[in-house]
Amino acid sequence: MRTLETLLGGEWVTTGEWIDVHDPADVRVPLARVPALSAKDVTRAHDHAERGFAGWKRTSPFERARVLTEAARLIRERVGAIAADVTAENGKTRAEATGETLKAADFLDYYAGLARQGYGTLLHDVRPNHRTHTQREPIGVILVISPWNDPLITPARKLAPLLAAGNAAVFKPATETPLSGLHLARALHDAGLPPGVLNVVTGRTAEIEEALLDDPRIAGITFTGSNAVGNRIRRRLADRNVRFQGELGGKNASVVLRDADLPFAAQAVVAASFGQAGQRCTATSRVVVERPVYDEFVALLVAEVESLTVGPGSDPATTLCPLAGPQQRDSVLADLARALDQGATVLTGGGPDTERAHGCYVRPTVLAGVTPEMAVWREEVFGPVLAVRAVDDFDAAVEAVNDSGFGLAAAVFTRDLSHAYRFADEAECGQVAVNTTTTGWDVHLPFGGFHDSGTGYKEQGEEVLRFSTRVKTVAVNVGAPERADG
Repeated sequence: MRTLETLLGGEWVTTGEWIDVHDPADVRVPLARVPALSAKDVTRAHDHAERGFAGWKRTSPFERARVLTEAARLIRERVGAIAADVTAENGKTRAEATGETLKAADFLDYYAGLARQGYGTLLHDVRPNHRTHTQREPIGVILVISPWNDPLITPARKLAPLLAAGNAAVFKPATETPLSGLHLARALHDAGLPPGVLNVVTGRTAEIEEALLDDPRIAGITFTGSNAVGNRIRRRLADRNVRFQGELGGKNASVVLRDADLPFAAQAVVAASFGQAGQRCTATSRVVVERPVYDEFVALLVAEVESLTVGPGSDPATTLCPLAGPQQRDSVLADLARALDQGATVLTGGGPDTERAHGCYVRPTVLAGVTPEMAVWREEVFGPVLAVRAVDDFDAAVEAVNDSGFGLAAAVFTRDLSHAYRFADEAECGQVAVNTTTTGWDVHLPFGGFHDSGTGYKEQGEEVLRFSTRVKTVAVNVGAPERADG
C-alpha cells in the first residue's frame, strides 16, 4: 500500500492520521492512504492561500499561462501512471481514465491560452476627453470541492480557469478518490506554481467542514455534487458575500422520435447511459420513445445493454465498470428495489453482480412500466439504471422531458430538422443534443444546467470567468484638468 503526501504552502506534507483508499473492483485491501488533515491544517491551508493570492494576482498572465502549459505537458507525459490511479480508485475503465487524463490536460492548455487574451473592454463615454474601460480582476481565495465520479477532470475544469485568472485555491478532493487530484496538484507544483497558490486538503469532510466552509477569507466556492450537499452549502453562505458555483444533480432524458435511426439511437443512448456505470451528471437516465417505434427501439436497446461486458476497469475487455464504492452500490440497489416495489418491471439486469461479490458491481439495468410518479423517473439514481416510457407524439415527449425539477441535459433523435430546432428551443436544459449523446462537452463549450441542476454560474469556456473574476470600470480624463480658480 502506497503512502501519499498532500500539498500545503508549496510543501508535500503528512500528518500522522490517514485515510485508506480502496479499489471498488475489490474493496478487501486498501491500495493507498492519504493524510487525514485536521481543522487546524485546513486553517493553515487558507493561510497559505491568502499569502499565495497576494503574489499570484500580480503575476504576469504570461507567466500564469506558462505554468498551466507546462502542467498540461507533464500530465500528458505521465498519462499512463495517472490513468492507472484514476481506474484504481474510481473503478472506471482504462480507456475512460485515459480520456479523462488527457482532457484534464486540455483544460490547462485552454485556459493558458485564455490567460493571454484581453481582460477588459473599451467603452464610449458621454463626457468629452474621457476614455473608459472595464477590467477583470481575480476575486481571491476560492474553495474547490470536487466529486468522486470524475476525480481528475472536474478539479482540472475548476482549477484551470481560476488559476489562469489569478486566484488562489484550497482544493478538497473527494475522500474516496484523492489520488487523481494529487496527480493534478503534483503537475502544477512541478510546473512552477508558486507556494500557497494551490493547497490540497485531504480529509474526512465531517471532521473539517466548518474550517473548510466558514473561513472568512473565502471569496468563492465551486462545488460539484449532490443537491442535498449543494443546498446545505448555499444556506450556510446565505448571509455572506461569497460566490457559489454549483454543478448539481440531473435526471437527463433522451427522446427517440418515430423517424429516428433506431439502431444508431440505441447505441448512443447506451453510451450516454452506461459509460462510467452511469456515474455522470450528464448520463441519460430516462428515455422517452414515440409509441409507434417503442417495441422496436426497446428490443434494440436491450440487445445493446446485454452486449456490455461487466468487469474491473483494469481489464481491457470491460465496457461497464464497478460503481465507485460500497455506499454508492448499495444506494443504487436500494433505488432499484424501490422502483420494483412501485411497479416497474426489469427488461434486463436488475441487481448486483454476484460473480464479483468483493466488488461494487450492479448489472446494467433497463426498466419498463415506469410512470411519471415513480421515484426512479424523478430522482437521480447515479448508476447503470435506465427507465423507458412511451409517449404519443413530439409535444408529449417535450412535456415528459421538462416534467422534472432538474434541467441539465437532454437529447433528441430525429431526422426532422423542424423537430430538432423546436426541441432545442423548448427543452428546459442547459445542454441540448440532437442525434448525439447527452455527454461529451468539450473544454471551450459552456457547461451547466437550469433549475435544480445548477446555480447560474456556468463552467467551461469563457463563461466560467464570470465566477472567478470581478469587473472594475475605470474612467480617465485625458484632457488637461481645469484649474479650480479659473
